[in-house]
Parts: sequence; structure tokens; C-alpha cells
Amino acid sequence: MSKIAGEMLSDIEKETVDFVPNYDDKQTEPSVLPSRFPNLLVNGSSGIAVGMATNIPPHNLTEVIDGIVAVIDDPHITIDELMGYIKGPDFPTAGIIMGTSGIRSAYTTGKGRIVIRARAEIEEFENRSRIVIYELPYQVNKVRLHEKIAELVRDGRIDGISSLRDESDQDGMRFVIELKRDANANVVLNNLYKFTQMQETFGVILLALVDKEPKILNLREIIDHYIAHQEDVIRRRTAFDLRKAEEHAHLLEGYKIAIDNIDEVISIIRSSSTIAESKLRLSERFSLSDVQATAIVEMRLGRLTGLERDKIEADYEQTTKTIKELQAILADNQLVLNIIKEDLLKIKEKYGDERRTEIALNVNEIDMEDLIDEEEIIVTVTHMGYVKRMPVDTYRSQKRGGRGISGITTREEDFVEHLFTTSTHNNILFFTTRGVVYQLKGYQIPEAGRQAKGTAIVNLLPLEPDEKVSAMIPVANFEDGKFLTFITKNGTIKKTDLMDYSHIRAGGLRAIELVEGDELMRVKLTDGMQHIIIGTRGGMAIRFHESDVRPMGRLARGVRAIRLNENDYVVGASIAREDSELLVVTENGYGKKTSLDEYKVQSRGGKGIITYKITDKTGYIAGIKTVTPKDDIMLITSDGVVIRIHTAEISTYGRQTQGVKLMRLDEGVRVMSIARTEESSDEDSDGTNEQ
Repeated sequence: MSKIAGEMLSDIEKETVDFVPNYDDKQTEPSVLPSRFPNLLVNGSSGIAVGMATNIPPHNLTEVIDGIVAVIDDPHITIDELMGYIKGPDFPTAGIIMGTSGIRSAYTTGKGRIVIRARAEIEEFENRSRIVIYELPYQVNKVRLHEKIAELVRDGRIDGISSLRDESDQDGMRFVIELKRDANANVVLNNLYKFTQMQETFGVILLALVDKEPKILNLREIIDHYIAHQEDVIRRRTAFDLRKAEEHAHLLEGYKIAIDNIDEVISIIRSSSTIAESKLRLSERFSLSDVQATAIVEMRLGRLTGLERDKIEADYEQTTKTIKELQAILADNQLVLNIIKEDLLKIKEKYGDERRTEIALNVNEIDMEDLIDEEEIIVTVTHMGYVKRMPVDTYRSQKRGGRGISGITTREEDFVEHLFTTSTHNNILFFTTRGVVYQLKGYQIPEAGRQAKGTAIVNLLPLEPDEKVSAMIPVANFEDGKFLTFITKNGTIKKTDLMDYSHIRAGGLRAIELVEGDELMRVKLTDGMQHIIIGTRGGMAIRFHESDVRPMGRLARGVRAIRLNENDYVVGASIAREDSELLVVTENGYGKKTSLDEYKVQSRGGKGIITYKITDKTGYIAGIKTVTPKDDIMLITSDGVVIRIHTAEISTYGRQTQGVKLMRLDEGVRVMSIARTEESSDEDSDGTNEQ
């Protein structure tokens, strides 16, 4: 093994990891190695199993250790900030990585495609050119590359090459491609990149076993799991050392007793007929343990000298000091983290080296996020399918009962259906009534003024003629532990891991399988611990815990959320937030808040309870939201008017009441939808909104 391989086994003899039976139960083997450096990232891993695969590229030891130290020093560091330390994969064969988009995708989502090129230079020699290759992409065989180029030249697929030769020696690789006099060296080189392994794509899949379960991890999660593993290793090593130190101190205490009473000890031993008798008599006389008594009986006479007595005293003092230090480590997690840092920095100093693989700018790769300022925006989508983004200060808060301001100039019979705030850099998931999801960045939505109708969404998304956007979810980062919870018009619910939607094709992705006649109504971003409230047009509501809905696959249909009365359907769903109330708004502009205590937690699939007293004056329910006094509510009408109201100004009533007038409506105008946003510190800004 190489010297650094020994660091993988460091302290394994100190019970730092669990041992399990091997394949035939005759021996034991470690379930995992202590590994003083993060081998999974440094050396990478590749493997294929049933229905899954992992392909982790190797990384530079120095960069990875610097990244881990940065995480220990700043637990809130982001992946983008981590990439300032860990630039990208570092392959032993060097080469050139083209661009950073594949690296960023791999580090943020666990999957990405990294393009690697050979390092080649064009040299002029005796009135002709030649291409010299000094480095190859990872896992490319030079002999097979030679054969492939010769085959392409023989078949006429690449022109301009006169000869090939390998001039590699002990100083490094040098593979020479001689060109004909009339050949364009750049054209030949580009063809070599296109048709041979001089340019390869490394498909990154950061899949690893976490608690014996395979999971796709991002860069931060891999580092966090490694730090947690090292914390366990350090604690177990410290506990082992502490136990050994305490055992040694116990022996030294026995030696001290024996030396202080040496004449009596010798007398007891000489007068005893057997060793067992002498041990028993010593234990009874000086209150010694069996271990101490055995050590005294077996003690050499040389240890009775004055010098040896001083050594025992010094050894006992040092052991006592060590015990206190070890106990302090076990009592303070920060000391454990400091030890991890120290160990890693020693490894870096001993084995660290410079990066081999260059990360070059890909001229064809433009990272729009680097060119566009990140800012908060409002996004609206109308019933007729027009979308736009606006500055967040477009709307001003107004008093309850006002007429509102026009949020958009709409076509006849058009109105705003969706409105929320997000960032220009965030992903926006567009879910349609047909159960398909599309994805855009915030900056990809055209900006327009408050009075403009916006851009037809069919110009941005490949929607079918009968397909409408029914929900939009802004997502800053895709991460495990988050779910998308779907609620349909017919009262069906489904919960799926957010990571299942981290790679959405340009043509969209099937998000949920719908039965004929059903539509996707709402989509919520949840964490598995929420209470969900669903409201119907007919004034019924049901509240149940999210755990009643088990996670399902992306193509599952889901299960029943609420049993609907005839001709009734779902108009809204919301998350029961802490210290919130349920706001219910009707089509005729009436509304009220009701304490969530009046909505007992039921089992999923029931009929629910009455949430609003429906009359001709109030009209049917237009929407529901859970709100706090810090929230504002947006009411959107059928004629395109938007009014913003502080929810603190809306009265609280019981479930079976009519509420109060929230908005004056012209004849024939109805409230079509509602949206929630956080109340701002001044009247010209918006906060985060949930649809």
C-alpha cells in the first residue's frame, strides 16, 4: 500500500469503527474504515448495482481538506462558497475541464455532466503543422486512442493527418500527430475532439450509502456526512484512550500503595504459600482490586529503587492529566471538531499537492446568473396564459374595503390567476392542469410594467392547447427532506420527494398521473412534518397530518384527501403554519379568519367539517390560506384588479359564519383567487409569497 493508504486504517485498533462478520462468518471485518481523509471524494468511486449507479470523480486532496475546514469554521457556508475551495474534480491524468456548469450541477444536485479535453498544442515544424498531445482525459487509453485515430484516417472521416507516433518517455506523455502541408491544424484538432476520446464526458452521480441506504448527495451533504463520521471516530478513539488511561492509572495507584508499604507487602508475599493466597491477603489488607494485586505480585524488584519510584509518580501525574484532557474532549464537541481540523491539516501538509486538471472557460457556456443581478420580483400568470415579472415594489398596501389598483391590463374576460414573489436566480416550477411540470429561472420570465399584460406563456413553455398552469413553486435549491405535495380538483393528494424533479427536460416532465376528468389544483413544498388544510367551493374543509400521505413515485396517482359532496370540488389548500389562522374568501368579496383550533386534526379521506356559511350574499368559496398577523393578502378579481390587505385588519369569526366584506366589487365581478405575502416594513416592498 502507499503511505497515505495507512491513513485510511489509522486508529482502527482503538475500536473507532464497528466490526461485522465476513462473508462466511469465520472472521470479522470493519463495516467502514476510520479514514483520516475523505477518500470518497479524493479517490472517487464508480459502480453499478440493480437500478442505480455511482460515478464520483477524484478530487484534489488539498482542495477537499480546505473545503472541509471551511465547513467546520462556517457551518452556514453555501455550495457556491464551497466551490471557492473545491474548484472541481482533479483527475490523475490531468486534462482540461471545459466550463463550470457541469461541476455546479453535480455539486448542487448530485448529478452533472463534465466535459474533459486532452491537453494538445499546435506546433509549427518545417513548413507544416503538427498536433502534440501531452495529457488525456481520465480513463482514456493511449493505445486505443492511437488505433481510433488511425481508423478514422483510414476511413476518410478525418483528413489532413499524415502520420502518428508516440514519443512518450519517463519525463511524460508526448503523442505527436503530423499533419499534411495543406491541412488546417485547428480544423483537424476540432475533428479529433469531436470523433475521438480526446474529448470525453464524465457523468457525475454522487450516490453513496447513508445509514445503509443509497442516496444521491450534493457536495455539502457529502462533507457533512464525512464530518459526522469523523466526529464519531474521534469520540470512540478518545473513549478508548480514556479507558486505557484509567486502567493504567488504576495500576499505578496500586504500585504507589505497594511502594509506600513495601516492607509489609514483601512480608505478606513471603509468608503466603501460594500466589493466589498472597493476592487475596494483599487485596484484603490494602483494599486492592484483583488487577492491582496481580500487578504487585508480578512486580519486578527493580521497580523498588528510588529512581523507579520517581518514574511511577511522574507517570501517574501525567496519566491523570491525560485523563482530564480526554474527558474534556468528550464533553465538548468543539474540541472534537478542532481535532478533526488538526488531523486533516496534518494530512494536507504531508500529502497535499497542486491541482493537475485545469478548469478552462468554455466559450459556449454562458452562466446567465453571473450576468444578472439577483433581486426580488413578483411573477403573475393570467387565466388566459400571460406571464410577466415585475419589481417587488409594484403594489402598495391598502385598507380593507378599498377598490385596489390594477395589477395588469388584461384581455376581455381575462384575469390574474397566480401571483407570488421570488428571486431572479431561483428556479420556478410550473405545474399544469394536466399534471406536467416545466422549469424556468426567474430571469427567464420577461419583465413588464404594472399595466402590461405580459408574454403569452406558450412562448416560454411548450404547453398543449388544453393545458393551463395551475401552480407555481419557486425553489432556491433542490435538497433531500423536501417534498412536493399535490392536491387535485377531485380531492386526491400525492407526496413526492423534491429531488425527483431536480432534472426537468425542456419539454417538461410528468409530475403526477391524473385520472380522466381530474385536474391538478395546488402544489405545496413541504418537509414531511406539516398539517395540510384543504377547502372546497361548497364550504367544507379538512385538516390532516402530512404523515398520513406516504411518499410516492413521480408517476403515482396519489390517494384520497377529502371525500367530496356532489358537484363540489377543491378550491384551495394550505399549510397550517404555527400561530396562524385560516383565512377564507368568497367569490363576492366576503371573508373571515378562523382559529385553527376549530379545525381538529382528522384522518385523511374524510368529508371534513363546515368552514363557511354559504349564502347568496357571500357566494361560493374562492380560496383559502393560513395567515398570521404579519401577512398581507392579495385578492385577484375577474376584471384584473388586485387589492392588498393586511390580514391583521380582517376580523376573526367562527367556522359557521358569513364573515365581513373585504372588497367592493362591481356587478358581475368575482374574486377568482387569493395569494399571501409577508407584510413589509414599509408599504413599497413585498415578502415571500406562497401559492
